[in-house]
Amino acid sequence: MAKRLFSGIQPSGNLHLGNYLGAIKQWVELQSDYEAIFCIVDLHAITVSQDPVALRQKTLEIAKIYLAAGIDPEKSTLFIQSHIPAHAELGWILNTITKNGDLTKMTQFKDKSGINFDDFLKDWDIEVSDQKSKKIIEDFEKEEGIMSSTSELTRRILREGFVKFKERFNLIGVGLFDYPVLMAADILLYDTNVVPVGKDQMQHIELTRTLAERFNSRYGETFVIPEGRLSKEGASIMGLDDASKKMSKSAASEYNSIALTDDAETVRKKIKKAVTDSGSEIIYSDDKPALKNLINIYTLLSGESVDAVQAKYVGKGYGDFKTDLAEVIVGFLTPFQERFYAISDDEVRAILHAGAEKARPLAESKLAQVYEKVGLIPYKQ
Repeated sequence: MAKRLFSGIQPSGNLHLGNYLGAIKQWVELQSDYEAIFCIVDLHAITVSQDPVALRQKTLEIAKIYLAAGIDPEKSTLFIQSHIPAHAELGWILNTITKNGDLTKMTQFKDKSGINFDDFLKDWDIEVSDQKSKKIIEDFEKEEGIMSSTSELTRRILREGFVKFKERFNLIGVGLFDYPVLMAADILLYDTNVVPVGKDQMQHIELTRTLAERFNSRYGETFVIPEGRLSKEGASIMGLDDASKKMSKSAASEYNSIALTDDAETVRKKIKKAVTDSGSEIIYSDDKPALKNLINIYTLLSGESVDAVQAKYVGKGYGDFKTDLAEVIVGFLTPFQERFYAISDDEVRAILHAGAEKARPLAESKLAQVYEKVGLIPYKQ
């Protein structure tokens, strides 16, 4: 039997070239070699506030993007996460073996919440001006949180800092804190072997592996231990306006990314404004991160090698390269968008329904096995 592959994307924001090159492009290439299961993870999307009408529209839009990009319902299983309740049910079971410390170290939680338990003195943002206060903080850090001093100054500094930290933490939604466990449930529910992900999601795959091993150790062999699969060039497509940060659906600037629904003139305008590095030679180098990012986009969409692209632009400058890159992107997006707009809502709903019916027996079988292992009495009609 072919190994099983699982992945999914949230129905929020506008999907862009980074999403396609870092994830969906891999899925299309891998679906012939694996038993592929792809999911629109709408339960993850509601960890932050969503407009209900927009969420439903985005869910269908994401499904159409999958299909227009080349996900084949005859080869792959495509469905909406909330259509299979076993995802949420297994998520709860996994919560019972998850430690708070597993979740507080998640980098995405730290970034999105501004809460860093591993560096809490820094996060408390305590204003320290006098030398005595600084010495107290230094002692605190050296003793890893164990204070021997009981001076009023010490108590005041720590009390004020803790109040700030607590107030900030108490404003964070439980869903944002806990969603890596639901992500683990998504993967483990289908005995997944391979999960194609971007670099920023590899930590979540490690948590999934940890929870699977923890459950297996406690209750006996139940879950397959999955592996994350990372593409090389497409692993992290960076922002057009800042090559130090990933291309993002939620970026403040419209010039950060190229949406998969952008028209040709918008693409040309964004590429023209894309940041470049000092110099003018078209060289693929870590010393030129902005240009390296643009070359990655060029090669991944055109199929040309990095060496071929560098050779093509010997003696030419950034202007020539960016003009051609824009046309490479337009050449990809034009037929993609034709396929996207040709898919009706009714057609995509039918595909999603069929996918859920195909995936449900797998999910329910695994959940029944889990319930048996933990000692729950099965419900029979």
